[in-house]
Amino acid sequence: MLSRDFDFHLPESLIALRPSDKRDMSRLFVLHKNGGHEHRLFSDLPDYMNEGDVLLLNNTKVMPVRISAATDRGTAIEVLFVSETSRSGVWEVLCKSNIKGRIMLAGAVEAEIWTEKLSQDSPQRVKLVRLSDSSLDVMDVLERHGGMPLPPYIRRMPDHNDRERYQTVYAEHQGSIAAPTAGLHFTGELLNKIKDKGVKISTLTLHVGQGTFKPLRAERVEDHRMDAEVFKIPDAAVQEIRRAKESGRRVFSVGTTTTRAIESLMSSNYDPIKQDDDSVSGSTSIFIYPGYSFCAVDCLITNFHLPMSTPLMLASAFCGYDRLMKAYSEAIERGYRFFSYGDAMLIV
Repeated sequence: MLSRDFDFHLPESLIALRPSDKRDMSRLFVLHKNGGHEHRLFSDLPDYMNEGDVLLLNNTKVMPVRISAATDRGTAIEVLFVSETSRSGVWEVLCKSNIKGRIMLAGAVEAEIWTEKLSQDSPQRVKLVRLSDSSLDVMDVLERHGGMPLPPYIRRMPDHNDRERYQTVYAEHQGSIAAPTAGLHFTGELLNKIKDKGVKISTLTLHVGQGTFKPLRAERVEDHRMDAEVFKIPDAAVQEIRRAKESGRRVFSVGTTTTRAIESLMSSNYDPIKQDDDSVSGSTSIFIYPGYSFCAVDCLITNFHLPMSTPLMLASAFCGYDRLMKAYSEAIERGYRFFSYGDAMLIV
């Protein structure tokens, strides 16, 4: 397939700039793989679940890695901390400016920014930052001065409300630079209702990096390469999934990151990092697009995705290209809100 096959026109007015007043009051487009669809609210999700089903969540926690900065000359810039390198205290960052040298983070913390290759084998140069005071911890600085890394199509600065709403209620393990947004619709009350139906709730961790949102530059879909991301899946979650499959119950996966993690493990499409009695850790660069055969996931809870994006291609692989594109057209006609803070879709 061609990447441009996944392009579509979205009116800018349908890009959600802020979340709904209450998480589970977002709209829910229910798309049936065997034909038909319904328009519901996210709070109606338990109606589609049965006793013995499994709900699989990604419990990664978003870091407040977006921080304002200024150069010696007073030029205002913005820096997004991506991940710590193998050198202690040195972080890879994203920054639109080509500046280098001394900068001041949030008007309070001095740092140095420069560009170099992380390894001899890598052809790509990346931006790096180190705090001038080595006694300071980067994460402490970000917690105090940073903001949530809202995606660029949300054209506003993050505020205090985003600290809560651009984070799932079940976030536990810090490490993501973007939220697993399908999970933003859940409340503690809704999760309790799901449990009361006899649904087994299991968690895994995949820290969302820039690879999840890497733009497609290849003309052909199959020529695209995903960046590797690290996951950790408890053995208890794997056993719950296997019991459900053996008993004819279903696995509901919340989001494309959760789906990529569990499909990587169940299809053995990953590089092992560590395995013990309690969990499996690995690195995955799995790219799921039409033609992929799903091993674990039966039902997908997801948001409405950007044109020509890899999450859109995963959803297309799950329910069929024509069916998904038709559903997107109707969602646009009916005024559904799109992207991270937008409405949700259940493919069942």
